[in-house]
Order: sequence, then structure tokens, then C-alpha cells
Amino acid sequence: MHDFHTHFIPEDVLTWITDNQKTVNAQWLRKNPEKEAFLSINDKWAFELKREFVDADLYLAEKEKIGVTHAVVSPIPQLFLYDFSAELTSELATVYNYSLAKWCNSSPEGLSGLATVSLNHPGLAAQNLREAMNSGLKGAIIGPGLDGKLLSDPSFAPFFEEANYQKAILFIHPLLCEDPRLKQRMMPNLIGVPWETTIAATDLLLSGILDQYDQVKILLAHGGGLLPYQIGRLDKGYEQWPLVSNVLKKKPTEYLKDFWYDSVLWNPTALEYLAKMVGEDRIVPGSDYPFDLSAWPPERAFAKGGESLLK
Repeated sequence: MHDFHTHFIPEDVLTWITDNQKTVNAQWLRKNPEKEAFLSINDKWAFELKREFVDADLYLAEKEKIGVTHAVVSPIPQLFLYDFSAELTSELATVYNYSLAKWCNSSPEGLSGLATVSLNHPGLAAQNLREAMNSGLKGAIIGPGLDGKLLSDPSFAPFFEEANYQKAILFIHPLLCEDPRLKQRMMPNLIGVPWETTIAATDLLLSGILDQYDQVKILLAHGGGLLPYQIGRLDKGYEQWPLVSNVLKKKPTEYLKDFWYDSVLWNPTALEYLAKMVGEDRIVPGSDYPFDLSAWPPERAFAKGGESLLK
């Protein structure tokens, strides 16, 4: 069984954070004596630094215990560092990617990895991706945009051109939504995260990027957010408005099968609907382990999706 959505923080990355603690405003907060410290970067998105995030032996043991034979490991979104200088972001990306590649290359049967990149400087991001894939990583995990710009913005073209050339996997995984209306009851995570995925995916679909960069393999976190459920509305807009249809070569529904989707939905009926809309060969098992809101163990189905994504 594969797990395409899982996160880890190598020891070298923790050392880098400690060495640059003041620069990135890193804080280790004790919120509960029964839990590990929570790590916060720049006063945002604190998360519990569970041992499973940082202890490679424990991570591998837990993976083996529930029958995951191969994990695709991603950096954590809280360490994207997009709100810092591009040079600093690239410095951590280099450390993170080298460490992940070294770990994955030591166990190629059980591990693959995705890189983090300097999305705040698309030229550097392209370089980060190229170096990471040359070291054996399969692509990159990225946020849904930056500074109010969606991923279709022309400024991101150098990165997408490199990803297309490399035939890279791009795993779109949001940070918590910062909409001020959601600052209660865990809504930034519960609905904010899939909403950010929805915005990013809809933008990519309607912009024509899926046709322009057709060698990129785009994986959407959390079942694609709301996009598969509201695709009929996009089809109706395509029929009604030239502003929607002008740049597209087919109906929005047909573009659904140009993405891949993880299975992190926690609801069998929702997962059945997704499979009906996009096909089982476009869904990959995922867990979001070891975050609190994880589907652990991941779904055991959808081997075809994993094969098509990794080929």
C-alpha cells in the first residue's frame, strides 16, 4: 500500500531552524504538558512537533505497522517560508531537499520524496526543482499561490516551464486559510484548507495552464477541495460565457481527469463520488500523517492512481 500524502522534518532541517531561530522567529511553545512542544514560525500556524515528524525510525516503524509499503514524503507547509526573502527560502529548501533525497535514496523501495521550492522567486524555484529532481526527488510540494497571486500568474511561468520539462509531480497543499471570518472553531483548517485548494485548482483549470504545461502532474490535496462537487457550475459558465470558454480546449468536466487527487476525505460516499467523476486511476491513497487531522491508515484502494502518477 502506498501513501502519497505524508510529511516529515529531517534532523538537518531542525538544526537549520534552531540556527536561524531569530531570523525566522521560530518559537517552541508548551501548550499542553501531555503533548510535545508546538513549533511556530513567524507567529503563524503553530503545530505540535510530534516525534513522528522528526524521528525517522519511529516514522518508518509506524508506516510498517499499518502496512504502508511505500510513502511519498513531503516537506510540511509551515516551513515553506514564502513570507521571507527568496534567498532565505532557497537556503532552507536546499537543506530540506538534500536531506529528504538522502533519506529516500537510502530506502528506494520504501520511500520517495517531494521538494520544497522558493515560490517567492520563480526563477530560484525552478533551480530548486531542477536540483531536487537531479538528486532523485519526484517533484515538489507548493502552496496555492502567493501574495494574492494565483498560480496562473505569468510571474510563475519560469517555475512551471521547468516543472513541465522535468515532468514533475506538483503537489498543491495549502497553508491554513487566513480569511478573517474563519478565525474560530478550527475553521481555517476544517474548511479553509480545502477552500484554498478549490481556488488554486479552479484557477489552473480555467486559465489554460493544464493544456500549456501538459507534462506536469498536478496532485490536489484533500480530494481536490470543492472542485469535483461544483464542476457542473463551471460547465454551465463555460456554456454561458465566452470569458470562461475562450482559452479552454474542452469542457471543465473533462479537465477533472487532468489532475490527480489524494483520498484524504474521511467519507466513503464522498470518495465514491470522486472516483465516479475522475476515475480510480486519478486518485491516490493519502493520509496527511502525522498531522492531527490525518486519515491514518490511508485508503488501501486506488493502486492504479499511484502507478499513473509515479510512472
